[in-house]
Amino acid sequence: MDQTVPTTEKTRDRLAEITLDTKSLGRSSANVEHEREVAIFDILDGNAFCVDGMDAGPYKLHLAMVEDRLLLAITAAANDETVEHSVSLTPLKRIVKDYFMICESYYEAVRTAPPARIQQIDVSRRALHDEGSAVLREKLLPKIVVDDDTARRLFTLVCSLHWKG
Repeated sequence: MDQTVPTTEKTRDRLAEITLDTKSLGRSSANVEHEREVAIFDILDGNAFCVDGMDAGPYKLHLAMVEDRLLLAITAAANDETVEHSVSLTPLKRIVKDYFMICESYYEAVRTAPPARIQQIDVSRRALHDEGSAVLREKLLPKIVVDDDTARRLFTLVCSLHWKG
């Protein structure tokens, strides 16, 4: 499969719906819920999502956590064909843990710290987020190809599924 992602607007190679497994979601803060909602909205607003062996998009994506794996159930809108792809989250464990810690620091800093400190923490938070999205994007290959923005937002959803409050 060609690992380039079409960038044309409203191509068939995109996600049109995303659902999260409610059993996979733990108790979360308002911040985590907000991040999750924004990530889903942003993905649906514009994304590139190609699935090896399927050419019947746009697609519906259902995300779930099963043990230490991310389960992606992908359904083609054109014919209701569903495929499942599972990704080990072991390579992301350290990044997700560090990301949670820096996010907690960020949310605390927003309430009390001067703007320079908030900006410093935010730079670190964004760097970890970029690293996590790059690892996730690599783990999806070659079966699923996404663009950078979609990978970033999917990483946010993975983190929200991982968050146990």
